[in-house]
Amino acid sequence: MLAAGAFAVSCADYNVTDDFNAEPDPSFVEPYKDLAPVKSYIDRETYANMSIGAMLKVSDFNKQELAHAAAMTNFDNVAFGTSLMSGSIISSKGVMNFLDMKDLLDHVEEIGGEVFGSPIVANANQADDWLNVLTAPIEIQVDYVEGKSVDFNTMTKFEGTVEKGSASIAQYDGQNMLKVGTACNVRIIEGFDVDPLAKYTTTFWAKADKDASFNVTFSGKKVNGSGPDGKFVLKAGKLTKVVVESQSAEGETEGYLRIENTRSAVFYIQKVEVGYYPDNHRPQTAQERTDTINYALNAWCDGLMKINAGRITSFDLLDEAIDTKAELDNGMYDLKHSTDKIFWQDILGSNNYAPVVSKVASAAYEKHGGNPSDLKFFVSESGLDAQKKFDSFKYWINIWDNNGAKIDGINAKLDLSYSEDQEKQNANVASLNALLDNLASTGKLIRLSNFDIKYLDADGLNVAAKDITEAQRQKLADYYAYVIKTYMSKIPHDKQAGICKGNMADTSDPVGLWSIDTKSKDWVRNATYKAFCDALSGK
Repeated sequence: MLAAGAFAVSCADYNVTDDFNAEPDPSFVEPYKDLAPVKSYIDRETYANMSIGAMLKVSDFNKQELAHAAAMTNFDNVAFGTSLMSGSIISSKGVMNFLDMKDLLDHVEEIGGEVFGSPIVANANQADDWLNVLTAPIEIQVDYVEGKSVDFNTMTKFEGTVEKGSASIAQYDGQNMLKVGTACNVRIIEGFDVDPLAKYTTTFWAKADKDASFNVTFSGKKVNGSGPDGKFVLKAGKLTKVVVESQSAEGETEGYLRIENTRSAVFYIQKVEVGYYPDNHRPQTAQERTDTINYALNAWCDGLMKINAGRITSFDLLDEAIDTKAELDNGMYDLKHSTDKIFWQDILGSNNYAPVVSKVASAAYEKHGGNPSDLKFFVSESGLDAQKKFDSFKYWINIWDNNGAKIDGINAKLDLSYSEDQEKQNANVASLNALLDNLASTGKLIRLSNFDIKYLDADGLNVAAKDITEAQRQKLADYYAYVIKTYMSKIPHDKQAGICKGNMADTSDPVGLWSIDTKSKDWVRNATYKAFCDALSGK
């Protein structure tokens, strides 16, 4: 597939979907050209459950080009990270766009591949806008509340606030009215408290001998009229009812309505009234929020499993649930909770988080053609090399198991590095061994993901892919092999759910089984490729 020179076939030919044949994997670069695809080195009789997977983007996979070919040739399964989570699929209106997912599942099914399912629920990468809409306050009917009124006909002297220019009580049309001069800013009603959530209606009657226009501000918030530049307009010679509807500006508590007359004409105001409609929303009750979130969970799982149609059989059920900054009374870490977002566990309850999600997802899976005996749910978490986090994670899994959750396995997200500092590298190895021993102690299926190892020099600095020497690459490859062999020896054979590579090819870091040729951009097998083959074969 990947060579610094010629391809055996073009990418287009290589990925013909009606007659897909992704192996062998041709490479014409020494010294690794004769190696077979990575997955072919697993002894399936001895390690019946062992698999090797790769992470990639849905868009890269659906292009059916180089990354797609590398994944399907060399790996047992592919995973797509956050791409298949609800945050990437559900709009704020609840519309679910499964087009990309359908394309990739149809193709994977056609060529006999396997997909590891993205987390069904989590705290991040969720359809937050949709959940916020669903749990928003409920609109209710409210009655109009009469507020303050001012009748200028009863006044002989204006006692309101004139901020600029001249405003006074004057005789007009046989009655006392408020005369608003040109270039005058005046509060025609004031001295009442405002509710920041309420919408106020201010009504006044005004008349002018000439056409007049003015701006209006309600409690610090400019209100646009229908005239030019958002002005309110009075036609000459007609007593006009002016209605202003507005909320107050944010943080404003003093109620007032200010007229800002332009230089167009003097006009007169007869009387002013202000009232309001209280906020016509109420928060959802605890039961309503629970019902709403259960509806959302059922709708999401149903849509997901309908498109899946039983084709993905292993999923992450929950992802990154543990909060290392919050402790329970027993010293274990709590689950993550939120005050400004909808977290599933806040509504479903911490103890019932996994049980409820697994029950709903399992039912949807079976409803849409999945074989229940094939379905596997994993709980994914990072940082499990820290003993307290692992202990807390195991504590929560035990609670969920006891409450009826279906949790078949653990998906441990790795954060590995190789260090040239021998003392630090010894610590890395000890930490890895302890992690695998701890994982094995759970009795669950164990999957390792994000299997990328960074290379650190003796000073603790990252060595970039463009700078790594052959000798350094070999040390890195040897550590990859060590991790694989240690996993296969420490995790019982029947509990091995496999290892998933984070990046197949180098990024800025030398994490790949392939290096990327700087000129041709071809992928070239490196020492890590061979290390994978040797380790998986038991060498």
